[in-house]
Amino acid sequence: MSKYGVLVMGPAGAGKTTFCSALITHLRNNRRSCFYVNLDPAAEEFVHEPDLDIKDLISLEDVMEEMGLGPNGGLIYCFEFLLENLDFLSDALDPLSEEYLIIIDMPGQIELYTHIPILPALVKHLTRTGALDINLCATYLLEATFVVDRAKFFAGTLSAMSAMIMLEVPHVNVMSKMDLVKGQVSKRELKRFIDPDSSLLDDVDGEEEDDGEAPGDTQTLMKGTSFKRLNRAVAGLIDSFSMVSFLQLDVQDEDSVGSILSYIDDAIQFHEAQEPREPREEMEQEEQYVE
Repeated sequence: MSKYGVLVMGPAGAGKTTFCSALITHLRNNRRSCFYVNLDPAAEEFVHEPDLDIKDLISLEDVMEEMGLGPNGGLIYCFEFLLENLDFLSDALDPLSEEYLIIIDMPGQIELYTHIPILPALVKHLTRTGALDINLCATYLLEATFVVDRAKFFAGTLSAMSAMIMLEVPHVNVMSKMDLVKGQVSKRELKRFIDPDSSLLDDVDGEEEDDGEAPGDTQTLMKGTSFKRLNRAVAGLIDSFSMVSFLQLDVQDEDSVGSILSYIDDAIQFHEAQEPREPREEMEQEEQYVE
């Protein structure tokens, strides 16, 4: 029996846990079942308590204290420990029926999504046919305020593309926190970032360098020719793959959350697996509604 899930990813501060909370609220308001899994060993505060929490297996605080590791090294250790104890996930997820949407909240350390093979191994376990067999969709959140800094936006877009290539599952990219750029960036300008291409750098390249700044100054280096060439190379790489486009999300707007959910449902073919209602059942429901 297939199961259905969404892996919520993105850099720190992108609003992953906030999105998970809004998604759970929306599902419950529409009488849909969900199962919330927290895989961030450092997370402490939740609007909705997780049904399964990695901290019941291992916590980042304990690892840092006992192993003498920093936050990034400790997090990688936590995930390596999880991969050695996958029954922790399997025992909790295996009984779930196909009516549930499994929501997996991931940490924000970007190296997990770019070059370390831990997450691909986890995804293979979750999606393996004959085991958990979860139809999984990855949802990558990027903060909308990145559009103010084009170089930062392309760096974030590159990390999203890297995750798409590494995980090899259906993927939905989301520009989160849209409410923070209202009044700062016009709707017409925002549309240019939905399907990123190198033309976004044209405005930046046209800016003149300030000769009055010190040559070694960070801001001067970020306006220099080498930095511009680097940004052009990153944008060209993204163009050549032509994989990344974004949906816009405002978690304060339930219609916006519902729209993202509809894309996730389509990606995992959720509705196709639900049992169709008999005509008689639909008529009885209509009669009850009329009464």
